[in-house]
Amino acid sequence: MSSSEHPVIDLTTRCDCGAITLTARGRVVSMFQCACDNCQRVSGSGHSSVTLLPTDAVSIVGTMKSHSRPADSGATFTRHFCPECGTTIYAQSSRAPDFRILPVGLFSGQNDWFVPNQLIFNRSHRAWDLVADHLPRHERYREATP
Repeated sequence: MSSSEHPVIDLTTRCDCGAITLTARGRVVSMFQCACDNCQRVSGSGHSSVTLLPTDAVSIVGTMKSHSRPADSGATFTRHFCPECGTTIYAQSSRAPDFRILPVGLFSGQNDWFVPNQLIFNRSHRAWDLVADHLPRHERYREATP
């Protein structure tokens, strides 16, 4: 996906109970689906649909809780969520500390800009979870390109 295909967004949304407000302003870095076991557990589905934005493009009002765990990559993966309703607000990997991973469903009703360009962790993708056939699939994280 070329940089011209990465949309610029200016959106504000809230968690399910309204205690936390998130504003995302700027060019989207990446849009993808993840079928790792943790995303399946958290989403209650076969994958998560997420977008990646620079840290400074995301502002949050409200108090969150967080949970950190070791990821398969060796990085620390942290989810930040509303302590009242449990809505995931964003996630962050120590592998990419300058970026926020935002669940696209958080922008329900204003997320027509989302066009995923890959599925990561295809190794744990479930056959019953229908993901577009044209998406490139990566067994783990996408392989780095030179």
